[in-house]
Amino acid sequence: MKNNLDLPPGTLVENLKSPEWGMGQVQSCINGKVTINFENVGKKVLNQNLVELKTIEINANR
Repeated sequence: MKNNLDLPPGTLVENLKSPEWGMGQVQSCINGKVTINFENVGKKVLNQNLVELKTIEINANR
């Protein structure tokens, strides 16, 4: 599966295959390798073509 999401540093994401990891914040995305710091498992380096990431929108207008 190709997952060509634009993931600039600071983007909040969820790994749909491992939701127990919690919310993650993208640290970097270079050559298809995305480094994400997850709240429950810490820093992970993932292959962007193999992982299913969902971006999380934080609505500041609550």
